[in-house]
Amino acid sequence: MALNVLVVDDSAVMRSMLIRTLRLSGLPLTNVYQAGNGAEALATLAAHEVDLALVDINMPVMNGEQLLDQVRADARLAGVALVVVSTEGSETRIEALRARGASFIHKPFTPEQVRSTVLRVLGVADA
Repeated sequence: MALNVLVVDDSAVMRSMLIRTLRLSGLPLTNVYQAGNGAEALATLAAHEVDLALVDINMPVMNGEQLLDQVRADARLAGVALVVVSTEGSETRIEALRARGASFIHKPFTPEQVRSTVLRVLGVADA
């Protein structure tokens, strides 16, 4: 199981931190793509095979919630696993994101949290 991952966050620093954390987690990564907002993410999803998208909520142009809705509405993207990575503290909002088909990781995060969430979302037992 080698993963193609898309990291979507308007902060280049946060994207770098998340990519570094993915590498430290020991997950088998093939390609890691980056996008600064939801519109860039949709373009990347159209151009590349992606297994997993890690998405921030608050971004310009197209936010994470709008991106989730667009991905879930596109049958070609049905297989993309979605994980929101955010500082969001409202349980109501987090449950609404889960209802949209996304899992959730709170910032700050550890490699272990990222690994266990990704494996759970992909339905893979941790080795």
